[in-house]
Amino acid sequence: MISVEEALAKCFALTRPLEAETVALRHAAGRVLAQPVAATRDQPPFPASAMDGYALQGDPSPGDSFAVIGEAGAGHAWTGTIAPGQAVRIFTGAPIPDGATRVVIQEDVIRDGDHITLREGADAATHIRPAGQDFRAGATVTPRRLRPNDLALLAAMNIAEVPVTRRPVVAIIPTGDELVMPGETPRDDQIIASNSYTLAALVEAEGAQARLLPIARDTEAELFTVLSLAEGADLVVTIGGASVGDHDLVGRVAESMGMERAFYKIAMRPGKPLMAGRLRGIPMLGLPGNPVSSIVCGHLFLLPMVRALLGLGQTPPATARATLGADVGPTGPRAHYMRARLAPGTGLPRITPFDRQDSALITILTEADALLIRPLGDGPRPAGTEVDYIPL
Repeated sequence: MISVEEALAKCFALTRPLEAETVALRHAAGRVLAQPVAATRDQPPFPASAMDGYALQGDPSPGDSFAVIGEAGAGHAWTGTIAPGQAVRIFTGAPIPDGATRVVIQEDVIRDGDHITLREGADAATHIRPAGQDFRAGATVTPRRLRPNDLALLAAMNIAEVPVTRRPVVAIIPTGDELVMPGETPRDDQIIASNSYTLAALVEAEGAQARLLPIARDTEAELFTVLSLAEGADLVVTIGGASVGDHDLVGRVAESMGMERAFYKIAMRPGKPLMAGRLRGIPMLGLPGNPVSSIVCGHLFLLPMVRALLGLGQTPPATARATLGADVGPTGPRAHYMRARLAPGTGLPRITPFDRQDSALITILTEADALLIRPLGDGPRPAGTEVDYIPL
C-alpha cells in the first residue's frame, strides 16, 4: 500500500491540462481562463464625475456664485471649456468637461435659475474619478476559474470572447451484477447503483462533463465492451471491481486493453482498494464500490484530477483547521477520513466525528459537512486538539 500523498502524486502524473477553446463572455462563468487576457482600454476611459452636482474650476469658498452654462450626463459629454466663474450641471459617470477641476455635490449649492451659490460647510473633496483609476489598457486577468464578478471586469475591458480550458469529459462506469439503475425493480440480491450520480454531480460542479455509461456486469466481455464505450473521454472512472475477489475484473480487463497501472491499494480508510493508471493514453481511476469509499475517494483523488485537467494546478483538496469536539482513538496503519459534523466554536470551529463510520452508510455521509483527517499512525487525541479537515 502507498500513502494518500503518493497516490495523489501518481494521479497527477497521469494528467495534463486540456487545450483551450473560445467562448462568448456570456457563457464564460464557471469556466477556467486558459491564458492571460488584456484590457483594451482604460477604466474609466476619461476623468468622470463620482457624484451628481456641478463641475467647476478652482477651490471656491462659501458664498461664491457660478453661472451654469451647460449639462453633462453619462453618455452625453459637454464639449465646451469651463472658465472661471462658470459651472456645468453634471451627473455621476459623465466625463469631466475641459477646464473643470472639481465637482461640487448638488446638496452643497443653492441654485437660482442659471446660477449656483456655494453653501456653508460644503464638501471639499473633488469627486472626480481619474482616467484609469480602476485599470489601464494592457492590464491582465490571469488564468483562474471565472466567477460572475470576473465577467464584469472582462466586459469593462471590452473582451467579448474568452479563451477557456475545454471541459473535461469524465466517463463514469459502475460495475457489478448486484447493481440496477434507480427506478428499476431489483431482485432480492441486488441494490441500486447510487455512487455514479454523486460522482457525476461532483465533477459537473467542478466544471467537467459527466458521461454516465451503462452498468458493466461481472464478465470480462461486458466490461471490455463498456470500457470501450469510454473512448473519447478525458478521464475514465470505474466504480467497484477493483479489489482482488474472483469477480473483481476491472484491473484484469483494463490491463488486457493496454492499461499501464500506476498503483493499486492505498493506506487509507475508507478507500483502500483504489487503482489508477493510463488506458489507451487516457487517465483511469478505479474507485472502490462501497458508496462512502467511492465518494470520499472522489473528493480526494477524482476532483483534484479534474482540476488538473482544467489547468488549475496539481493541488490536493483544500483543508481547514478545527478543534476536536470529542476524544478520538488511534488511527492505526491507515489514514482515516472520518465523516464529521462542524459546529461553531471559540475561534476555530468544533468538529465531531460520527460514531458510526461504516463505509456503506450513505445517510451518515449526507449528514456530514466535513472529513476529519486522522493521519496514518496518529495516536489518540483528546477533545480540544487542533486538527485538519476537508470541507464537504
